[in-house]
Amino acid sequence: MKSTITSKFQTTIPKAIREGLKLSVNDTLDWELKDGKVTLKLVQNKFLAHRNAIRIGKGDISQDIAQARTAITEKYK
Repeated sequence: MKSTITSKFQTTIPKAIREGLKLSVNDTLDWELKDGKVTLKLVQNKFLAHRNAIRIGKGDISQDIAQARTAITEKYK
């Protein structure tokens, strides 16, 4: 497949490639140049690595703010 580089050095990813890699808006691509060849890889979103990192449910916002302030104070002592 071919694509053309514009005057702003932009190009369009062919539809078959976009669909094959399941690309969507704001996905990140990693370009690598080695021995005169370009390799293009999709950078996987690590969003799910943070799964269960945030507790949900009832909480005490005042206590959370106090803990955050204490942590910041300790950091800059």
